[in-house]
Amino acid sequence: MNILVIPGLQMPVVSAEMLAQIREAAGSDSSVTVAESYGEALEAIAETDVLLGRIDPTLLAAAKRLRWVHATTAGADAYLFPEMLSSDVMISGDKGLVGSHLAETAFGLLLAITRRIAVAILDGPVSWERRVAYRMEEFELEGLTMGIVGFGGTGRAIARRAAAFGMECIAVDDHDVEASPEVTEVWGADRFDELLGRSHVVASGLPLTPSTYRIFDARAFATMRPDAVFVNVTRGEIVDSDALVAAVRSGHLGGAGLDVAHEEPLPADHALWSTPNIVMTPHTAGASQLRLQRNLDRFCRNVARFRDGEPLEGSIDKAEGF
Repeated sequence: MNILVIPGLQMPVVSAEMLAQIREAAGSDSSVTVAESYGEALEAIAETDVLLGRIDPTLLAAAKRLRWVHATTAGADAYLFPEMLSSDVMISGDKGLVGSHLAETAFGLLLAITRRIAVAILDGPVSWERRVAYRMEEFELEGLTMGIVGFGGTGRAIARRAAAFGMECIAVDDHDVEASPEVTEVWGADRFDELLGRSHVVASGLPLTPSTYRIFDARAFATMRPDAVFVNVTRGEIVDSDALVAAVRSGHLGGAGLDVAHEEPLPADHALWSTPNIVMTPHTAGASQLRLQRNLDRFCRNVARFRDGEPLEGSIDKAEGF
C-alpha cells in the first residue's frame, strides 16, 4: 500500500513523530511519501493507493490506483467536485471530531453579543461613558431556548454548552439521528419553522449541501422570534447574507455571530462587517491544538479498517454531501 501525505492548512508540517505513527499503522510492507510541494504531489499521486490531505481534479486525474482519500478538513464540500463524485474513491475525514472547538467559538460570538463584549472592546476607553447603556442591553442565557439546526457533532457540542448555561435545547435534523441528554427528541425538518419561532438563539450545525444552500434566507429570518440571535460557525453559504443584514438592521433580529461568510475573504466594504450587533471572526473556529492529532489518530485507525475492508470512521457519503 502506497500512502501519500500532502501537508495543508490543518496539517502544515508532518513531524518525524507523525510520520512514524503513520508508518507503524501502515505496516512494513507499505510506503509513506510526504509531498513537499504540489509538483511532488502530482508526481507521486500516480502510484498512490491512499491519500492523506487535500485533493483536486488535477490530482485525481493523475491518480491511476487511488482508492481512498482521508481529508484534513471537516467540510466535505471542497472534495465533492464532479470527477470525485463519479469515481469509486472513498472519502473520510475528521467529521464529528471538530464540534468542541466550533461550539466554543459559537459561544464566544454569542456572549460577545449578549454581554455587549464586542461593542465594549470596540469602544475602548469611551466604554466607561457607555456602561449604563451596555447594562440596559445585556441579557443572560439561563432559561432561554437554544434552537440547533443540524444535530451532528457540532450541534451536539453546542447543546452541551447551552445546557451548561441553563438553556433549554431543541433541535431539528433532516436525518433520523439519535437524541442526547440535552435534546430528548430531535425533530424532523418539517418542524424547522417551529424551531425558528420558539428559539431565542438559533445556531447552525449544518454542512454545505445543495439542500442547505441559503436555507437561512429572508423567510427564515422573518420566522424567527423578534430579538433572536443567529449564530453560524459551519458554512457561510447556508446563509443569505443580505437577508441577514436586513433582518438585523431592521431590528427584527437582535444580532448575529458569524465565523463564516458566503464569500471568503469577505470584502472589507461588505455590510456584515459594519452592521451593529453582527460580530464576525475570519473562519478561525476550526482551529484547535488537539485537532490534528485527533484526525491523525483516526486516519491510523482507518488504515487498519481499510486493510480489513471495514467501514471507515468519519466516512463521507458522496450522495448526501457530508
